[in-house]
This record gives sequence, C-alpha cells and structure tokens, in this order.
Amino acid sequence: MVAGIYDERSIRSHLRRVRELLSLSSLHVSLSTSLALQQESAQGKSAGSEKTVIQELDGLNFMEDSAGALTNLLASAPAEIKCVESIVFSSFNPPPSYRRLHGDLIYIDVVTLEGNKYCITGSSKSFYVNCSNGSILDPKPTKQSLEASTLVGLLQKISAKFKKGFREVLDCRASAHPFENVQSLLPVTSWLGAHPVPEHRRDAARAEESVVLSYGTELIGMQRDWNEELQSCREFPHGNPQERILRGRALYKVTCDFVDAAVKGAVGVINRCIPPINPTDPECFHMYVHNNIFFSFAVDFDYEHIPKDQKPDCQHGATRSTKVSSSGVEAKRDMNNAESTEVSNSVSDNSLDASAEAQIADSEQATYASANNDLKGTKAYQEADISGLYNLAMAIIDYRGHRVVAQSIIPGILQGDKSDSLLYGSVDNGKKISWNESFHSKVVEAAKRLHLKEHVVLDGSGNPVKLAATVECKGIVGSDDRHYILDLMRVTPRDSNYMGQEHRFCVLRPELVASFVEAESTKQSTRQKVPDASEESNDQVASTSDAKASSVEGDDKSEESSAPTLEENINSNAEILFNPNVFTEYKLAGSPEEIAADEELVKRAGTYLLEIVIPKFVQDLCSLDISPMDGQTLTDALHLHGINVRYLGKIAGMIKHLPHLWDLFSAEIIVRSAKHVIKEILRQSADHDIGPAIAHFLNCFVGKVSGASTKGSHGNAQSKTQKGHESSQTPKSTKGQKLNNTAASRKGLSTYSHLTSDGIWSNIKEFAKSKYQFEVPDDARLLAKRVSVLRNLCQKVGITIAARKYNLDASTPFEALDILNLQPVVKHSVPTCTDAKNLMEAGKVRMAEGTLNEAYALFSEAFSLLQQITGPMHKDAANCCRYLAMVLYHAGDTAGAIVQQHRELIINERCLGLDHPDTAHSYGNMALFYHGLNQTELALRHMSRTLLLLSLASGPDHPDVAATLINVAMMYQDASNMSTALRYLQEALMKNERLLGPDHVQMAVCYHALAIAFSCMSLYKLSIQHEKKTYDILAKQLGENDSRTKDSENWLNTFKHREEQVNAQKQKGQGTNASDNAINFLKANPAFLQAMKAAAIQSGDGSANVNRSLNAAVVGEGVPRLRGVDERAARATAEARKKAAAKGLNVRNGPGSNNASNELAQILKIINQAAAASSTSATPNAQQSGQATNGPSQNGNASEVKAADTNGPSVKSTGNTPVGLGTTLELKKQKSKQKS
Repeated sequence: MVAGIYDERSIRSHLRRVRELLSLSSLHVSLSTSLALQQESAQGKSAGSEKTVIQELDGLNFMEDSAGALTNLLASAPAEIKCVESIVFSSFNPPPSYRRLHGDLIYIDVVTLEGNKYCITGSSKSFYVNCSNGSILDPKPTKQSLEASTLVGLLQKISAKFKKGFREVLDCRASAHPFENVQSLLPVTSWLGAHPVPEHRRDAARAEESVVLSYGTELIGMQRDWNEELQSCREFPHGNPQERILRGRALYKVTCDFVDAAVKGAVGVINRCIPPINPTDPECFHMYVHNNIFFSFAVDFDYEHIPKDQKPDCQHGATRSTKVSSSGVEAKRDMNNAESTEVSNSVSDNSLDASAEAQIADSEQATYASANNDLKGTKAYQEADISGLYNLAMAIIDYRGHRVVAQSIIPGILQGDKSDSLLYGSVDNGKKISWNESFHSKVVEAAKRLHLKEHVVLDGSGNPVKLAATVECKGIVGSDDRHYILDLMRVTPRDSNYMGQEHRFCVLRPELVASFVEAESTKQSTRQKVPDASEESNDQVASTSDAKASSVEGDDKSEESSAPTLEENINSNAEILFNPNVFTEYKLAGSPEEIAADEELVKRAGTYLLEIVIPKFVQDLCSLDISPMDGQTLTDALHLHGINVRYLGKIAGMIKHLPHLWDLFSAEIIVRSAKHVIKEILRQSADHDIGPAIAHFLNCFVGKVSGASTKGSHGNAQSKTQKGHESSQTPKSTKGQKLNNTAASRKGLSTYSHLTSDGIWSNIKEFAKSKYQFEVPDDARLLAKRVSVLRNLCQKVGITIAARKYNLDASTPFEALDILNLQPVVKHSVPTCTDAKNLMEAGKVRMAEGTLNEAYALFSEAFSLLQQITGPMHKDAANCCRYLAMVLYHAGDTAGAIVQQHRELIINERCLGLDHPDTAHSYGNMALFYHGLNQTELALRHMSRTLLLLSLASGPDHPDVAATLINVAMMYQDASNMSTALRYLQEALMKNERLLGPDHVQMAVCYHALAIAFSCMSLYKLSIQHEKKTYDILAKQLGENDSRTKDSENWLNTFKHREEQVNAQKQKGQGTNASDNAINFLKANPAFLQAMKAAAIQSGDGSANVNRSLNAAVVGEGVPRLRGVDERAARATAEARKKAAAKGLNVRNGPGSNNASNELAQILKIINQAAAASSTSATPNAQQSGQATNGPSQNGNASEVKAADTNGPSVKSTGNTPVGLGTTLELKKQKSKQKS
C-alpha cells in the first residue's frame, strides 16, 4: 500500500472519519443480537451441567399496562470507550502562507488519556507531532520523529492508552452484525427518547462541527448543483444490467443527499434563518433559495385580501405551492397522506360568506394535498422514465405546523426573461395554453404508461389545443435545453364519488387506476365471463374469491346494459385511457359522444372503487386476510389497494362489528384530526413556547384540562365564548402569524394557554365530520388514553417524548420537560429499483410452484442488486431477506433462515422503526426459527419482545397479539410447561372470542391448539371435545368437503383412537397415568364439561372465506403488512408451504389466532394438578400412546389446520397421525433422550 496525498478537503474528511471511528454512537446494536450473544455466553458457562428448566417469562402481565412498556422499548446505548481526551482543531489554523508552501494543511490539538498535550501537523503527506508549545507555532517535527500516514497510526505511537482503547472499540464493532455498522441514508426518527435524559457533556469537537465546519451538503463555495447531478444521472445509459446498476446507484445516492439537504434547508426556512428572495411580497408568498434548492410554503392565504399589484408572478414550477385556491371552496381533503387533490390557480368571484377560519382551513388542506399530489405525479413520471422528459427532485417537509416544498432549480428560471421558456400547458388557468410538437410527443409517450388519453381542450379564446396531460401542468425548457414537466398535481382522473364544486380536488389513486385498467382489459378479452386474472394485477385488492367474481359479473351486466355505446367504444380500442380534464372547469373539445364516453369511463372507475374494491377490502379485513396493526400499516394497506384515505369514515362504518378494527379506524381518524389542530397551535407558538405548547395540547388530548393553565384568563374567556380554538386565532393561516403571536407573548399571554380538553375535542369532532364524514363516538376520549394512539400522533407530527411510564388517566399526564424534540416529517421521491422488484415477483412465483432452489436464486439476486444500488439499509432489502429466510426454512435449513431473518430484523429496526409492526413480526419469526433449533429460552425472549412491540403498536386487543400468545403457548408446551402454555392459550382464546366472535374460523385454530395441548397431557376426552368444536366451526364456515375440515376430522379420529388405546391399556392393568385423576375429577364434576360444551354452541359472525390464519407467524406469511408487499406474496407463501410439506421438508407453521371461554380458568387448576402429577410419576405407557405435537396451527395462507411441525430436521410422522399435520411427541422425546 502506498500512502495517498492529502488535500484540504480530504484531510478534513479523514479527521471526521477518525472521530466517527472512535465513537460508538453510530453503532446500532439490535436487541436480537444482544440476546443471542447472552445466550452463547450462558451456554458456554453452563456447558456440561444439567439442562436448566425454562424460566417463565412475564409476557402476560405487562400487556395490560402498555404505558409501562414505554420504558422497555429503547435499548441502552453502548457504553462509550474513551480512547483520547480530546481532538480539536488548533487555534493555529489556518496555516500561514509560508507553511502552506511546505505542505501544511491543518493543525490539530490532542490531549491523550495520559494527560499529555500535543500539537499535530496534518500535511499533504502525513501527520506528525510538531514542536509548538504555548502560543507560538513551531512547525518543526519533534526529535522523536513521531510521524504516521494516518492520524490513528500517529496516536497509537504517542499514547499506549489510545492503542488499548482503540483495540476495544474495534472489537466492539466486530462483535456486532455488519449491518449494525452501516449508516442508513434515510434514517427513521423515533417518537421516544431516552429517560432520564442523558447528561450533556462538553465536547469541543462536536461544538466545532456544528458551529464552524459544515460537512457534506453545505460547504461554502462548494454548493452542489442538484438539478445537474440528477439529470446527468438520468442520462446515464441503461441498456444492460450493469449499466442499470450504476445508474440506479447514482440516482439513489443523489436523491438521498438532496432529501438530507432539503430537510436541513426547510428547517432553516421555518426557523427564519434563511432570507427570502422576494422580501417585498406578502409573507405567505415568500420563496427561498438555499444550497441550490428552491423552498416555498404550502399554506394558503386569503387571496382576495391581497391587492392585485402585490400578487407575485410565479412561473417557476416550485412556486406552485404559493398559488392559491378559491376563497369559497369547502373541500374535504387530506392534508397528511398522499391524498389526491389539486389546487386550482383560479381566483373565484364568490362572495366571502363563509367564516375566514373555514376558508383558511379549506385552502390550507387544498395546498397540503396539492403538494402531496405533485409529489405523487413526480414519482409517476419518474417511473415512466421517458427519455428526454425531465422532472425535478422534490421533497415535502412538515415541521412546526408548516409544510415546505423543496425542489431542485431549473437552470435559468430565476434569471432573465421567462416568457419564452413555457412550451407546454398553461400558467393562467387555461386562458392561454402553450403547445410544442417535440414536447407533446414525449408527454404522449408518458401518458400511455400512465393510462392517460390524448385529447383536445379549448383555451380562453376558444382555440383547440391537443394535450396528453392536464391543462395546469407546465412544460418548460431550461437554459440547459432540457425539457422539464412540472405541476403534476393530477396524473390520475377525478374521483366521481366526490363530485361538485366543494369536492373538485379529489382524484383517484394510481394503484386504483392500474387495478381498474387490468380488470377492464380482462373483460375486453373475455366478454362473457370474468376470469381470475383480473384480480392478479400488482395493485389488485386481494386473492380471488367466488364472491368477488360473481359481484364483478353482476356489475358488468349492469354496466353493459346501461352503457352499450361505451362498451363498444372500449372494445374497439385495446387500451383503456382516461381523460384527466373531465369533470374540471376546463372546456373540452371533441364530439359530445366522446366527452360522454370519457366521463362515463371515469364514473365507472369511481363505481369500481365503491362497489368492488372497498367491499372486498372490508371482507379481507373481517377475514383477517389483511391485518393492519397501526395507523401507518392501515394507510399502507389502503393505498396498496387504491383506496384514498378520505374513505376512512366510510370503511369504518362497515366494520363496526369487529372491535379491534373499529378502534383502529376510529383512532386513525381522531389522530389525523388532532394533527390538524396541533399544527395550528404550533404555527402560532413562539420559539420558546413550542415544548410547553405540545405538552399542553397532549394534556388536553389525553387528560382533562378544563380551565386556563397559567395567566390565561383572557384566553379562557375566549374559549368559552367562541367555538374551538380556531375561532380565537387571527384570520391568517400563514407564517405571518408568528408576528402576531410574538406580540401576544410580549403581553404575557401564551398562544395555547386558553385551550381546553372540551375545545380541542370539539375541533377534532368537527374536523372528522367534515373531512371523513365520521361521527366521533362519545367514548373517544377513552380511546385517546391508549399508548398506541399517542404513538400514532407523535409519529405523524414528529414529536419525541421521554420514554417513561405515564399515568394516562391523570388530568395532566405530561410535563413540558417530557417533550424532548420536534423533528421534521418528510415525504420524498427517492427512486425504487424495478429490476429487484421484478426478480422478487419471479421468486414468489417459483416459491408458489415449489421450486425452492430457483426461488432462492432469484431472491438472492434481487438482494445483491439492492445492496449494490441502495445498500442494505432499505425496506426492499428487508423484504428480500424475509423471503430468503422463508425459502431456507421450507427447505429445512433453519440455521440459514435465522441468518437471513436476523438481517431483516436489523434492517426493519433501522428503516421502519424499533416498534414498527413489521419489526415486531421479525422478532416473532426469529423466535419461531430459534424454537425450530430447540433454543426455546432464546425463542421465548424474542417472543417477549414481540408482545412488547405489538402492545405499543396496536394495544393488547388485536388478533395478532392473540396469535403471538398461541405461539408462546406452543413453545412452553414443547418445554413441558403445560400450566403456563394453557394460561397463554386461555388468554388467546378469550381475546379472539371478544374480538372476532365465537364462530370465526380463527376460533377453530384456538380450539385445535387446546386439543393438542390436552392430548399432550393424555386428556383425550378434552382433546376430542375441543377438536369437535374445531370441526363444527370449519364445517359451518368452509363446508365439510374443505381440506381443512377433513384434516380436523382426521385429528378427531386420531384422538379417539388414542383414547381407545389408553382405555385398553387400563383394562389390561398395564398401569395408569397420573392424569387419570383429572379425568375422574371432571367426570365427577360435569358442570365444567357442560360449561365448555356450552361455549361451542354459540352463534358467530358468519365470516366466511378465511384464507389464512392471522398470525403470519413465519416470515412474511399472511397479510401484506409491509409496504410494497402485494397479496400474491401471501398466496405464494401458502403454496410453497403446502408443497414443501408434501415433499417432507421441515415446515413449522405458527399457530393462528383464537377465541376463548372463561371456563378454561376453572379447568386450569385441575390440569395443573394433572401436570404436576404426571411430571412426578409419568409412565412409559403414556408416552407409547403417541401424544400429539408441540402445537397446532392453522396455516394462514393455505388455511389448513395443522400442528406445528418438528423441531429442526424433519421427522416423518408415525402411527395414526394424519399426514402433514405434525409428528408425535413420542419421537421428540426419544430424540431428546438420545441427545442427553
């Protein structure tokens, strides 16, 4: 190796890297890694000693107290290993000119742990200790000739303690998983911070970096030209895979860097650190340029109140967010999620009847949503990837109640005359529409991929213009001669279910358009019937079902009869293309028939959403095919199926009969409404009031605040006389409010002090009613006292609170000191890797076919691609690892599956969050894999973490929690801890009965689990009784001919046969089992058995077509919880599992969720006695009777009632156990005996 030559930039980077290396703060050690290391060390200590009894974990008690669980979420940070006292830039910097000629670049002051002080010269060749002492620079090297090519090498020479400490740091990093050392380019923010708050110590290097040096994105004089970088990367060749990798990597890196710089810049804009470029305009129209990024606020002003000569002429696309909506518009739009609405640039002449506050709220939502739509449109054109048509880099940052839109800058747009730069579209709301042949041809090409139609509109003078996009989009040529398309707020058509002036901002989601086009194409190819293929598009709702097929057919017939001309029109044209300008204020040219046909097509898409997609979505929710856990996964599931968030209220009304879904939807609507309220408060709060304002709002939201908190008698009077806090605000919803609030604070009044719980909740109810058509129930305040609701709100607003135990029943549970941070919430247009996604889709198909080798190769290739393009810290890489783990597990390589699953877990923790539902399921999968290797104690510790995370995300009342409890019971059962196993099964049974009703298919899973547990204890009468309940439910819901029902019948016969064997042995006098006492006791007390029988004879909710057990216990099984996971993955998993089992491969199914009855508690005591007796005097005869396996499961995707299979390598089942339903406990006991 040859030492490189340093320059000023590289030597600073070198110093920064040294500081990073010496700190362990960048090391994110997963709890799973720590648990595995603890287990290894414990095994090393106990090697040779007898096997210890599995300790019971406290997994049930804390479920009732999720507020206390907050303290357990954050792992303690690794203890810092001190290597050196300080490394700082010397005050001798910068080097004098005569020393620069000798290569001096930098001077560094170092204090070692021994207490010695050194002044080090960093030159272009090396680092060496100079002779400087005191305040005079002496650049000569010291006599000892202490010199090294790296700073670390030099420090090792001059300090023995540094050498020792540095070795410890390296060892610590080496013991961690490699992925734990990788930095995420788009890190996720946490809503919980360490408590107690760690001491803030002096650190000269930290201060230096924050105040003096600006690394990376904001170096003075070295600003990056984001637009040029991005467009140059897009122009990279991408003809072969290697070129696509290079192009993808460059695009991903530049976009991530842009997002990082945009967030910093937006925070600076909101904190008023960056001056506007148009300071003479009204404050709401201020625009900013910083670090070559254009910033503008997406908050509207009452446009009518601004004199015309003050209205800015905003031609740059990024100024879109400063354009305004009509003053009188009352729209019900979403201001957070990528909801589809658009801002009209027109100024209506409506009289200002409505209250100023209502107008502000509506226009604010309009611009919030328009920014979302613009981002969505930008992504759509980005994915279309048309050569010669360019987009801007874009990010949306929500911070302190403001929404800032950041975009890269079109070359030349901020200088000179812009009159000739517009080639396409309109800047004056369609009065004059520009057109260019070259530009139009590119837009047409993109329109075909976006299912948009080439159509003709009339401009203000009545001249026809042919467009392939919306009128308000703008095609601009930059000074670099590239063609840019901007203002893409409507790349999908209007939502015909929200018609009228007040709803003119509502458009359909791209996923729904793709799904509708797929369904229509299928109908064209087969006019008489509707094949299953229409349900198999990427964005289609869920697996096909007879119910859906028939409803589609019925829908088709009605449509064909009502609109035969349209049907002929569509059939004649193979492509289904939408006109994006129908149902808008723009005038359309063309024949009335053509316009009517375009309108009818858009209406049909709206009908398809309302009559097919949403009912199917609700059906899948009820059958647990889709099982969202929190607000984020619910939003992802809605968007995946093409449903806008504005339909939350409608869907909530359709799932009232299921408590966990009703709570989830109600909480999401309440949190979204509360977010609207708190953003108003934050916008008005002065810098010094932000923490107290957030704490006060949370107290009003969760607790009970009735009067003015401090010196707010004036505010309190206002809150009594005026409805809600909005009425007491100034009639401006802009950044300009800060001035008024500052004046108010000088008078001694806090802007938030007059707020009360009643006022806050009346605002929330009002907003939910207008936006979601949802009546917030009276008991909603009790719902707000849940940790899961608090978590959801904090994540949506960017609040970080201290991770301590809160008394949420108190009137004021929060203090100002509990608010640790307010972070920006970001939406961005970072590109995805389509090649990797295609490989993953192919891998799922191979897995469904049972060709595991090919599936493994495809998933491995996808992961390799992602590692090269995005690096491992990406949610798609986590998906790959999950599928790889699944394939290895099906193939019997449990150890290999654990390696992949551990990767997925680490990536999910870093990219999605410590308490994201997918992270919880990763821990659950790890537990099942460890259990497959007979490491039950380690498995149970992972299960404990799973329960903790689920309780934070969803609260204790969710079917996924019940499913996890069954998995825990299965593990205790395998460890022969039957009393604990039955306690968990009882809890799961009661949960599911309360949540799903007594006749849900998941009840069958529960009863089957109990039947297996009782058979393990030789209580075959109870096994038969519970298996009979399983059979009855399955027969009722699925029919007697269903494979799952037949499996249950086989189990029933097996239990009966085993009972006969036991009875025969008793008659021959071959000994009795200790559990006979329990059976005899039950015979003597028939009330117990009667109670259990009664539990089975109840009416259920009749949910049919349950396609999978809820728990999705093994990797990625079941519901498409992950963003970007479509439901075909679930079907592929089911198919692969079925075929792997048929081939004799090791397949352990995690048990599904269940429901239960209270009688089990009465029986528990008896069973515990039986278990205790059997453990002291178990006989060989009991073992020979061939007891059942470690735990039943209902395979989620294949919906087969099965017992969880063997531990580790597959063991063929013997005796009368039905094929594919598990092995006998006898074989396991023989194996464990051989091992011991």
